[in-house]
Amino acid sequence: MAAVLPTRLSRAVMGRLRLASQGLTGAGFGSVPEAVRSMTALQAQDLRASLWAVGQRVPGSRVADVRAALDRGEIVRSWPMRGTLHLLAPEDLRWILDITSGRLIKALAGRHRELGISAADVDAAAEAALLRVAGGAAASRAELFQTFEEAGQSTAGQRGIHLLTMLCQRGWLVQGPLAGNQQLVVAFDDWIKDSRRLDRAEGIAEWLLRYLRSHGPATERDFAWWSGIPLTETRAALAEVRHQLAAVEFEGARYWLAPETAALLDDGVPGQRTVLALPGFDEFVLGYTDRSIVLPAQHADKIVPGGNGVFKKTIVAGGQVVGTWVSRGNGRGAVVVPEPFDGVNGLRPAALKSFELQAAKYRRFLAVDAP
Repeated sequence: MAAVLPTRLSRAVMGRLRLASQGLTGAGFGSVPEAVRSMTALQAQDLRASLWAVGQRVPGSRVADVRAALDRGEIVRSWPMRGTLHLLAPEDLRWILDITSGRLIKALAGRHRELGISAADVDAAAEAALLRVAGGAAASRAELFQTFEEAGQSTAGQRGIHLLTMLCQRGWLVQGPLAGNQQLVVAFDDWIKDSRRLDRAEGIAEWLLRYLRSHGPATERDFAWWSGIPLTETRAALAEVRHQLAAVEFEGARYWLAPETAALLDDGVPGQRTVLALPGFDEFVLGYTDRSIVLPAQHADKIVPGGNGVFKKTIVAGGQVVGTWVSRGNGRGAVVVPEPFDGVNGLRPAALKSFELQAAKYRRFLAVDAP
């Protein structure tokens, strides 16, 4: 059993521990595939935001590096859980889908009845799609939908996207290389040659361990929400892996994290003066069911205005979200503007200077010319 570390923690320290776990402070990760594999799954609803999420975790990387990793199949973008796009290592996608797809497909059953999608329709769409992408060919979404239509499967009224989702959930298709800001669709087995196989209990235990190592301090409820795994199975998995973790108590709850991250408490957790310009939908904010540790409740609506599900880019200082930022343009000409929560005093001079360095880093990341 992991011992609970006897230490008093503040929200700022909890936030800085999470920054360290996620590779946002310290040395970061050495490559794009390493960053994505270490995070297990990285939010990727917004493609451009997900590229910068990786860039923030891989020092010196450029947007071309992340795009190239997608084009080479070193990382993949799919719907592994919650019906939400994530980046993950290709060898992890199938075993995660084996765990999660059944629940999602069951949840979609009512909508599929409304759309007139039967099991036979899914099979017909799969047969036509696999012929279209046979031999390593790739198809745009529009081309794939045309293939569905030619097979007698209407794509009107969201029917097309639901058919595509089913074929991806079944492990027949997957998003592959980029074509501009869209991804082409390819056959799963052609694109992902090395797929791991884990049984359900083994897979959930590994997934939980990797989540707590990459996102901790976090709770079992955080993982259950993030992954969509029932809490009973999450608790059973925790019993199997807790000896590989450290634990801390915070506000009456137990949080789990990697022992090496917990060791940072011995000499003071770094990042007290670190300022980061994170993308919208970043795991630092979205990777937990309770975001109040790093995002004060009174400012939550400034991150998701009107609760519309679109998360704004955030400024993080010392492990806490202190504002948002906006950008206009691309590459070295991008204009980056901070919008601190404190609209009167703004960012302190040192924090503002650090944010300006982050803005420069963002422009370098987007640049297509040589550094």
